[in-house]
Amino acid sequence: MHEFVKISPLGKRSDYISQYDAGLLYSIARVSKWEANGLMAGHLPFTGVDIWNAYELSWLNVRGKPIVTAAVFTIPCDSECIIESKSFKLYLNSFNQTHYDSVADVQAVMAKDLSHAAGAPVRVEIVPLSNLERRGVMAIQGVCVDDLDVAINTYELDSSLVKPADDDVRITETLYSHLLKSNCPVTGQPDWGTLIIDYRGPRIDRESLLKYICAMRQHQDFHEQCVERVFLDIMAQCRSEALTVGARYLRRGGLDINPWRSNCGKIAGNGRLARQ
Repeated sequence: MHEFVKISPLGKRSDYISQYDAGLLYSIARVSKWEANGLMAGHLPFTGVDIWNAYELSWLNVRGKPIVTAAVFTIPCDSECIIESKSFKLYLNSFNQTHYDSVADVQAVMAKDLSHAAGAPVRVEIVPLSNLERRGVMAIQGVCVDDLDVAINTYELDSSLVKPADDDVRITETLYSHLLKSNCPVTGQPDWGTLIIDYRGPRIDRESLLKYICAMRQHQDFHEQCVERVFLDIMAQCRSEALTVGARYLRRGGLDINPWRSNCGKIAGNGRLARQ
């Protein structure tokens, strides 16, 4: 485990700090994981974003009245750093007893702090609860592979598990699975989510894809790194011409993380799934 992960707030007791403190944010450089996967900064084979949804956000207005909202944070996938999730939560908590004149002031402060921590511009959208209610729940348009009757005999991630079908069919389709589970590389605690794969090219064998997803069950990586690993493995094994891989992870501490990676410029949506 890298030293910068060992000294992160994850897995340690943390005091509740309710007054604004940007110093709570903890950054983890992406480059070491890129290099481990044979990638180079500035020459990534994908574009994309990491979308964070926050459902526990509050501060005090000038008269001391609590304001409660949600927020969406969009971080470019080629930013210098990811922001460690527990530190993100602690940072958001530090707004709880801090006074601000307006929503715009809160948004500006967060954009400045998060952009500094990520090493790239971070988009911040404060979402009133009334808007959140109107957004509702999204149903994925595609084919769910979860009901396939397959035997699973390994829970160690292996890129060779996912394969193209034994035919010459080229197809455009969206496949998804709610069986995505990976583990935090620091605490070992489970992260649950839905994996979405949109592609054009040689048809992916659906049973092999489901076996591959289930094999991630004991894999330890951050959300962003899991999605990049899936993208790279499918590209290497299935030779997709156009590929977009996304994950909708369940929230922890009021935050859900939703990374998307694409080689065809596909723009990720932020539709909330039923489990989120």
